[in-house]
Amino acid sequence: MKNRISHTNKTMPSTVCRVCKMQAEAFFSTVLLQKYSVKYFKCSKCGYVQTEEPYWLEEAYNTPINDSDTGMIMRNLWLKNITSTLIFFIFDSQGKFLDYGGGYGVFVRLMRDVGFDFYWQDKHTENLFARGFEFSESDNTNVELLTCYEAFEHFVDPIAELENLLSISRNILLSTEFIQEPTPSPDEWWYYGSEHGQHIGFFQKKTFEYLANKHSLYFYTNGQNIHLLSEKRFPTPA
Repeated sequence: MKNRISHTNKTMPSTVCRVCKMQAEAFFSTVLLQKYSVKYFKCSKCGYVQTEEPYWLEEAYNTPINDSDTGMIMRNLWLKNITSTLIFFIFDSQGKFLDYGGGYGVFVRLMRDVGFDFYWQDKHTENLFARGFEFSESDNTNVELLTCYEAFEHFVDPIAELENLLSISRNILLSTEFIQEPTPSPDEWWYYGSEHGQHIGFFQKKTFEYLANKHSLYFYTNGQNIHLLSEKRFPTPA
């Protein structure tokens, strides 16, 4: 069943952008979880796209790993290869690492099997595959790199979440799909996740550039779905 989509008009309200606190304008509404009519807003300054206040999240997270995430294992194998390569070449491979929002612990298990000192943290999901390697925030050991895969689009308060991550490590490797211009409607872009209702915020390149500048970090990206916020400055191709 396709979601019902309605485009906004001049009378629809604006709201405050959750990233830069500037005005975000409503531009369409659609149905989430096959029952909730939800407005989406776009910030003209930083490009962030967000839902209205997400009152449906308790229902959306009845199952923390949504049923439509059938590519979870393949994605973890892919991310293992990417992360291992980056650690070997630009970070201290003997350092301590944290996977934030680590789900069932599959990624941490894979990275530990490669030989990296990886730890797990997730407030919403049981650790099944990396037991004994839970991260404690009371541990003052420096975290060389924090990974945060498929989590930023879930954050209700992305600014507070990012500040918490940066208190753990100043190097954050993350995955989330860039929302493109012109902004797609829900029937044009699968990443809105209308069927599960867990994705509530979407980033453009300039959104992350704004955040990097705010926190005096460098920002690197593959231009689509893998991004790095880092205190380290790396040479870029000519």
